[in-house]
Amino acid sequence: MEPLRSSSLMLLLLVICCSSTAAVAAAKKRTYIVHMAKSQMPPAFAEHRHWYDASLRSVSDTAEILYAYDTVAHGFSARLTPAEARAMERRPGVLGVMAEARYELHTTRTPEFLGLDRTEGFIPQSNTTSDVVVGVLDTGVWPERKSYDDAGLGPVPTSWKGACEEGKDFKAANACNRKLVGARFFSKGYEARMGPINLTKESRSPRDNDGHGTHTSSTAAGSAIPDVDFLGYAAGTARGMSTRARIAVYKVCWLGGCFGSDILAAMDKAIEDGCGVLSLSLGGGMSDYYRDNIAVGAFSAMAMGVVVSCSAGNAGPGASTLSNVAPWITTVGAGTLDRDFPANVLLSNGKNYTGVSLYSGKPLPSSPLPFIYAGNATNTTNGNLCMTGTLLPDKVAGKIVLCDRGINARVQKGLVVRDAGGAGMILANTAANGEELVADAHLLPATAVGEIAGDAIKSYLFSDPNPTATIAFRGTKVGVKPSPVVAAFSSRGPSAITPDILKPDLIAPGVNILAAWTGSVGPTGQAADPRRTEFNIISGTSMSCPHVSGLLALLKGAHPDWSPGAIKSALMTTAYAAYPGDGGILDVATGRAATPFDFGAGHVDPPKALDPGLVYDLTTEDYLDFLCALNYTPLQIARLSRLTNYTCDRQKAYEVSDLNYPSFAVAFATASTTVKHTRTLTNVGAPGTYKATVSAPEDVKVVVEPTALTFAALGEKKNYTVTFSTASQPSGSTAFGRLEWSDAQHVVASPLAFSWT
Repeated sequence: MEPLRSSSLMLLLLVICCSSTAAVAAAKKRTYIVHMAKSQMPPAFAEHRHWYDASLRSVSDTAEILYAYDTVAHGFSARLTPAEARAMERRPGVLGVMAEARYELHTTRTPEFLGLDRTEGFIPQSNTTSDVVVGVLDTGVWPERKSYDDAGLGPVPTSWKGACEEGKDFKAANACNRKLVGARFFSKGYEARMGPINLTKESRSPRDNDGHGTHTSSTAAGSAIPDVDFLGYAAGTARGMSTRARIAVYKVCWLGGCFGSDILAAMDKAIEDGCGVLSLSLGGGMSDYYRDNIAVGAFSAMAMGVVVSCSAGNAGPGASTLSNVAPWITTVGAGTLDRDFPANVLLSNGKNYTGVSLYSGKPLPSSPLPFIYAGNATNTTNGNLCMTGTLLPDKVAGKIVLCDRGINARVQKGLVVRDAGGAGMILANTAANGEELVADAHLLPATAVGEIAGDAIKSYLFSDPNPTATIAFRGTKVGVKPSPVVAAFSSRGPSAITPDILKPDLIAPGVNILAAWTGSVGPTGQAADPRRTEFNIISGTSMSCPHVSGLLALLKGAHPDWSPGAIKSALMTTAYAAYPGDGGILDVATGRAATPFDFGAGHVDPPKALDPGLVYDLTTEDYLDFLCALNYTPLQIARLSRLTNYTCDRQKAYEVSDLNYPSFAVAFATASTTVKHTRTLTNVGAPGTYKATVSAPEDVKVVVEPTALTFAALGEKKNYTVTFSTASQPSGSTAFGRLEWSDAQHVVASPLAFSWT
């Protein structure tokens, strides 16, 4: 080959250098959401999209707009380098440029448990409930499930402007109907970050290959389906919380996660389509409201009369582990049902311990089998966790294996035992999960036990020279008490963003919930699971959120004139924090009474929420005052509200404690302190006089003024103040109480949470 001339060599090196530089630049790009002041568009542009394009071209020759936003936000998203993002922030009319966040995904018994079988006489017999569309932002939908049967429903509401988007495996004519009125998918942000969707693993359409979205949407508003079960468990009628509401699904979550630009685009479109309720069982930790895509979208939704419900997260039981803490969002934690699936561990020493399981295959032999601890059947330091490849087949073959919970999926541990030749598995909780028991559809005979039982079983294993055991599966049990209890995984308060706002707002059923499922994967989601089921039982605040979303739709249909704030208040002030008779709701993580930092206002009580008597209403102006109290700048407020000319009144004394919230979170300094809160109650029932009663800890003096409020007309408003006084307490101390207004027919309750910092 002829040697390269020097000029050619230089040119080649230049090309390589430039290509390398371009590759590095491309690698540094990420998705940013650019918030624009729509009112500041120069007159030279005929449309806002043209202005957005020109602004983007001014900082990048290669970037393209992924989405243009016009409903919950004004602006667009695009892939930019950090330098391009900084340059964009300096452009005229730009309110802010925020890096996209990544979010993660966080029934036959619940209607009866929640008293929905007693609400029919209270719900107005009109088409208002059928006019409500619940928009579910999740992994999509499996439209063939019976939960989307539209029998008995009237025509699609004339206010609905949505669409049923098609894909190779999703045909509108077969997928959407009068129940499932809309289906869309949003993948531009995901594909910009993760690359093209792998069509061999998931559908580039609204179809749900994961199962999560089908489960949540059918929980919220699925049709009533009689005579269903899951592998023989939980038999009964499966139905959503609002069976007459319509469903629209917005697929924003994919195998690699859920990205902010897609979520914001879906919220934008959902409100434009005509959804009255938005349900998001996903989250991404806590950040300032104006930096949180979900909080930004939810603010505009609230301002347009749309109610937004979000999951609190599954990072409990630690403190301040919440997601979705903006006060205009209904933040939902998880509790248990009064239903269980017992599967007992029977030891040869005569002892037996109760666990839970959804195993439905061939039972174990009637005689006990050899029993071994996984930590004694491995050559690795973490073999006790039964992670892939850690068990020695010659040690576990034909035996029941005890595995510790943690790190890898619970069902996967059973597969590891099975693949090593084990006959069964006992899954023992550690301190991280305490006594929380979550049932799984294991692929081998297996049960899960709490920490106390697990420690006792290990003691037997370590002391008996020839330990043996078996597992007895007991089916479905209802009427379990106490119930509900707060799930250990349910994320807890206080809010690290605004400690003066109590979060979560409330709890709802989120443990062992039965609802519709995808046809793409088995109930465990494991590749090794060949089973296909129409329904599935799973757990998480992802399950409690759609319960509340459906209840919000029920209330919105029954009271179409109520604001999002009034609807949320009705659920919160009628929630219960104690069991009938005596004793506060328990926390399964501790075995002791839970607190408002765990359950907020308490557990939802739908029949009472339909007629709450009084509500704490909230308007967009109230929330703007709240943002002023947080000392948000005009730019930060504009990012949230799209109000580019809004400024806080410097002559007005703004206080977070003035936000008309249905609960009270009082943060004291460590020294002696007095804090005053103001509230306004609106009458939504019959005329009457309500009297205040307070239960408070000895360390806090609570004074309510006035102590009685008389309402003469529907819609009448009355103000009151609450003064909280305390002496010095150690930093980190907490205490709790409750304020109730009652007219002998209604109880309008608010939790009181005190902390000293």
